[in-house]
Amino acid sequence: MHGDEAALVLGLDIGGTSSRALVSDLAGRVLGRGEAAGGNPNSHPADQAMRQIADAARSALAEIDPAAVRNCVIGMAGVSKMADPEFSALFDHTWSRLGLHCPRRAISDSEVAFAAGTPEPGGTVLIAGTGAIAARIEQHRMVATIGGHGWLLGDEGSAFWLGREAVRAALRALDRDEPLHGLTAAVRDRLLPNAPYAPDAPAAQRKQLISTVNAALPIRLAELAPLVTAAADETAADIVRRAARALADTAAATRAHGETRTIVLAGGLMAPGNPVREALRGTLSKRGFQDQRTAGPGEAGAAWLAALDLTAAPETLHKRLLG
Repeated sequence: MHGDEAALVLGLDIGGTSSRALVSDLAGRVLGRGEAAGGNPNSHPADQAMRQIADAARSALAEIDPAAVRNCVIGMAGVSKMADPEFSALFDHTWSRLGLHCPRRAISDSEVAFAAGTPEPGGTVLIAGTGAIAARIEQHRMVATIGGHGWLLGDEGSAFWLGREAVRAALRALDRDEPLHGLTAAVRDRLLPNAPYAPDAPAAQRKQLISTVNAALPIRLAELAPLVTAAADETAADIVRRAARALADTAAATRAHGETRTIVLAGGLMAPGNPVREALRGTLSKRGFQDQRTAGPGEAGAAWLAALDLTAAPETLHKRLLG
């Protein structure tokens, strides 16, 4: 299939909070982009998820004849939902209405994140956002995962984990009748914004914090992660160090002994300047992860994967789309 210069490809990156699409040609020119709300079918009702996926694709295709799209890759958190016959049928119907009749492949967000960081066929990808997971990639396919068990069973080092550790630190201080300051005071102020400050009543604050956290969805603890990464005290620094160690452990568990291949870092906690990322990079280096890369936009990684069977110059295309 190499040499089809007129071919276009469509890549989509579908997550719980946003859905993004990109159309490019085989020279790496981006011809269309689209964005919509979250379309993860495990986080949203099927019809709502499909609407968001379709909205992102439709926006990217606004100035393009869908018939020119020769291949499509959809990176999706919750890709297992594609095995559901009802959701698959809904997807087929929506795809047809968009005028898309090209082959399409739905893959995990881990595979897309790895491709968004490197053109190499194999290595490790570590995603640290609301949750945390590492995957082993071979020939651009995910062959094994470590972690990703969700907030109740794991996700050590994730944004949820950071938020939970911050609340636990505040509760430990109150248990010892210590005044809250720095990170622990920030936790109290965020969770109890309307409660009167009562430094002489730690037991009351303790009960209020416990009640407030237990009254909300557990995953809301992830919203406290920025308090940890913004704080400058030793309590926050300790949580960051422990997060980095936990994430490095997760990544290392995907590797064969002595392996030195690329690791791609992805997810909200891996943004440049985030202290978790900086601590993790140092920890990984000490463990032999010398080739560390940061994932670019997932939709560009998906488009690049869609182009692999159509281009004779995949590395050049990767540099143009993601360089």
